[in-house]
Amino acid sequence: MESPHWLRLERRVRFGDTDAAGVIQFHQLLRWCHEAYEESLERFGIGAAEIFPRPEWSMGQTSGAQAAPDGIQTPLSIALPIVHCSADFRRPLVCGDRLEITLEPRLLDQGSFEVNYMFTCAGQAAARGLTRHRAITVSTRQACALPAVISSWLAASIPGDGPP
Repeated sequence: MESPHWLRLERRVRFGDTDAAGVIQFHQLLRWCHEAYEESLERFGIGAAEIFPRPEWSMGQTSGAQAAPDGIQTPLSIALPIVHCSADFRRPLVCGDRLEITLEPRLLDQGSFEVNYMFTCAGQAAARGLTRHRAITVSTRQACALPAVISSWLAASIPGDGPP
């Protein structure tokens, strides 16, 4: 079964992503993983302001700020820090390579999830990444349950369970 559109993304390796040897710098893969996670959430309908912290001075701005039902902007009460990450390379990635990124999110428990990222180039496995996230209450930094919007994204990501 094919993955939903919010779990299949594309990107191209740019010159600035590469090192003096002409291959991507190792840290770029984890940056691409996080960008793919952000884009997947956006495509699913979850705005950045619903998940990612914003500075207090920006709360009065309307572009993407989180608004309570009464219209007042509020800071997030739950954060989703990455508590583990890894990356494996299967082949060199060079400037101009077109990559397909497939995300496989998985609920671990009521307060954590992980996302596996598969990178393919010209139909061949090129790299793999993993990020593991833990929900915490911002004020106390204690573990808590995942926000409902993330639980919905995770549930919809299960093959056969997501929206068309």
